[in-house]
Amino acid sequence: MLGLLGSLSIDLIDGGPPQAGGPPFHAARALRLLGRRAVVVTRCGAADRQQLLPRLAGLGFPVTCLDGDSTSTFAFRYEGDVRHFEVVAAGDPWTVEEARELRRGTLADVEWLHVGPVLSSDFPGETLAELAAGRRLSYDGHGLVRRPEPGPLRIDGDFDRSVLQHVSILKLAEEEAIAAAGSIEPEALSSLGPPEVLVTFGSEGALVVANGKAEHVHVHPLLDVDPTGAGDAFAAGYLAARSVGVAPLAAARQATAVVGTLLSARRR
Repeated sequence: MLGLLGSLSIDLIDGGPPQAGGPPFHAARALRLLGRRAVVVTRCGAADRQQLLPRLAGLGFPVTCLDGDSTSTFAFRYEGDVRHFEVVAAGDPWTVEEARELRRGTLADVEWLHVGPVLSSDFPGETLAELAAGRRLSYDGHGLVRRPEPGPLRIDGDFDRSVLQHVSILKLAEEEAIAAAGSIEPEALSSLGPPEVLVTFGSEGALVVANGKAEHVHVHPLLDVDPTGAGDAFAAGYLAARSVGVAPLAAARQATAVVGTLLSARRR
């Protein structure tokens, strides 16, 4: 069984109205396209629940939503592949007690879990350890390097590296990889610890570092599309393929195809 876990967000894109966002929403869209079953666990501020949750629940997956005091909120605009990103508000962190209850209940049958943080405050190390117990865990690099401070997004490579001992698959955007590993050289990425490390480059494809190999996945660039959530969809597509025995490089190729299909339907 697959699982998706992470907070919902309010996204303010290119000056437009508030939109539902966050890793579980975009990842669930990818799994729906693939026809895969999954359980989804999320949270948001209680005051935003009626605005955000129906969009996620409408994708057809069983959803457990925890209430929080606040919802992560972001404002961003795009210039090609360049994203200008501002943190408006940070949501609540996930506690080890919540993770323990979920592991014994909602997530009890989940063997492959994607954890999608939006900021480095989302999942403390002990919470991630509890979630990883007894399963393969995929983790987004947002949770390592994105500072939870209002204002223009700050990327900081000073994080607790012991967190990564619980991670089987680590997905990083290019700037996150440079902050976390010092470079995008395969040796540096491998030194982070997880056996599979994925680095996404937007319209330039992705890099897969696994089994002692580093291989690039090329894509056909899509013009005039809104790429919000592409990384979350990629991570979900990759996890779905790996969960049925597809090799890392082929899984990354399948994930890029899923992202391409989703983005093609979202022209600006």
